[in-house]
Amino acid sequence: MTDIDARLAELGVTLPTPPNPVANYVAAVAAGGLTYVSGQVSSDADGGIRGTVGVDLDLTQGRDAARLCGVNLLAQMRVAAGGDLARVRRVVKLGGFVQCGPDFSDIPSVLNGCSDLLVDVLGDAGRHSRSAVGVYRLPLGFAVEVDAVVEIDGAASGRS
Repeated sequence: MTDIDARLAELGVTLPTPPNPVANYVAAVAAGGLTYVSGQVSSDADGGIRGTVGVDLDLTQGRDAARLCGVNLLAQMRVAAGGDLARVRRVVKLGGFVQCGPDFSDIPSVLNGCSDLLVDVLGDAGRHSRSAVGVYRLPLGFAVEVDAVVEIDGAASGRS
């Protein structure tokens, strides 16, 4: 068991098998020394967290949704790293999107659910730059979507 696996277990996080993309794109592409992970929504085996933060979801539920995105990003990173998250050298950047109501502006606090998880699991390698954007709608009504740019040792030139 690696240190990262032990940390996931300590946090009570089980990484899912990532689902296949739902449209005409691939889950991750490595190019120029970086791996670009497609947006991961706040889904899980129980259906995930759908809704609008500031309307039918509160800030805590929004953070939980962003944390689910982080779990799904880690699962995609694990696949891109050939099953070994220790090969993740750095999470470079996250792009976060929150489906939120017109009066909700605490978007960065929602995205902390994802950011905090990545740092908790990966340590300094999980520290990243980030964008946090409020949007009217996200795919399939999910509350949050987050994509990532990651440096992974020996990542292939592309995958589907």
